[in-house]
Amino acid sequence: MILFVSDLHLAPQAPGVTRIFHDFLGGRARAAEQLFILGDLFEAWPGDDCLDDGEDPFAGETVDALHQLVLAGVPVSIMHGNRDFLLGERFAARSGARLVPDPFVLSLPTWQFVLSHGDALCTDDQEYQSFRALVRQADWQQAFLARPLVERRAIARDLRQKSEFAKRDKADYLMDVNAVATEDFLRLHGYASLIHGHTHRPATHDHMVDGIHVERWVLADWNETQGECLCWNGEHLARERLR
Repeated sequence: MILFVSDLHLAPQAPGVTRIFHDFLGGRARAAEQLFILGDLFEAWPGDDCLDDGEDPFAGETVDALHQLVLAGVPVSIMHGNRDFLLGERFAARSGARLVPDPFVLSLPTWQFVLSHGDALCTDDQEYQSFRALVRQADWQQAFLARPLVERRAIARDLRQKSEFAKRDKADYLMDVNAVATEDFLRLHGYASLIHGHTHRPATHDHMVDGIHVERWVLADWNETQGECLCWNGEHLARERLR
């Protein structure tokens, strides 16, 4: 069984989600062959040095819980999201998780998937795409990480607030994947089934690309009362709610 999740947005201010995630790591996930987290595990990640913050142990406790799952024999692969794109090698070393690129092709004996966070396909939102391109640049990240941790936390809070305000004025289509970009993506990756998150619009979509039927599975975001994982049993995908 391979499990896929995304958009947990873990934060100290969301204890319900955190509790569900820890229960998941100690329970359902222990029976998996692999776990893939496709971005936005955290609401924000100001840099790997937050793991050393003795006044705020949240990040360290969460990463250590991931490490316990890895020690139990379940490989964990994590993709950067738009909220936690600064997850780095120190995070990977402490958690034991593997950081995978976006997109990532998962070839299995009976099927092939292409995995993505999904934000790169929201091409209609040109303002966001410009921001995404900026913060993924190595020089921008180096300059940001050179700032004191307390300052980076404040900047992250400000950016989240601005993002939430901006969403209120954006048309719905701007926050969803672009149809042409998605079809081009599916074509480029050999019509593999696509699994992604980001949009917070869980659904299963059927695409016809060059006469070939391709499925697109959108993962659910988690909240204070429930989460969701997508399960591959070797033959088909199914959603499971986590409470």
